Amino acid sequence: MEVPEEQAALFREVLIALEQKHVPYAVSGAFALRQHTGICRFTKDLDLFMTARTVCDVLPILGERGFECEVVDPVWLAKAHKGEFFVDLITGMSNGVLVVADSWIERASVAVVQGVETRVLAPEELVASKIFVARRERFDGADIAHVIYGTYPSFDWDREIELVDANWEMLLWSLVLFRYVYPAQSHYVPAAIWNELLQRLQNEIARPDPRAKFRGSLVDNNMFAIDVNEWGLPNLLEEARRCRLQHAQDSCGCAQSAETSRRAS
Repeated sequence: MEVPEEQAALFREVLIALEQKHVPYAVSGAFALRQHTGICRFTKDLDLFMTARTVCDVLPILGERGFECEVVDPVWLAKAHKGEFFVDLITGMSNGVLVVADSWIERASVAVVQGVETRVLAPEELVASKIFVARRERFDGADIAHVIYGTYPSFDWDREIELVDANWEMLLWSLVLFRYVYPAQSHYVPAAIWNELLQRLQNEIARPDPRAKFRGSLVDNNMFAIDVNEWGLPNLLEEARRCRLQHAQDSCGCAQSAETSRRAS
């Protein structure tokens, strides 16, 4: 993976700093994709997954090393800048539905990133982190298909079902794409998983819930904006983010306070 040396040096600086402080985190993004599939592609940033509580500890660590740090969105994202390069500190999905838990970090796989021994997200967590990346301007369905293809037969499907939980239809959607792309490898997804998800779908279709809420905004609030703004359907994105913010605001508030103090000094 070709990364400009100045950018690679910044990545190494961040990783070494966190390793020295024994910070619980896992690398995601292009580096995790390479680890599990062999696919190499240029990345402009370094994605680090961690819990919201951990972000509170990390921002002062990076601030002491000259990084400009900010909590961009307390629901899921903080950033650390130095020059034109930056690192993303990610605590969940922007829609507030999936949240990084300690188990995500505990299950991370050992890897070497830019010469630093560290850890990358396990393939199951990597897939879970991508199932809601289905926007007009960015779609990670190909990444999901590549991870499933590249990690057969070790992929832990029970863990994946546990991770996606109530969002199993988003996983099934991704698996149908996988089946279309790799028809000869349908068995890479165990028959038990196909049967379970398809049976769930059949049950839902056979017994529709008239109280079920519109969920389009959880997929993309822009493409489904008309449903909320003009057709009067409920905005589950707003509800999910509000709920997530209530749980994360103490940690994020701590991080913001730490950054405010660093800048003041």
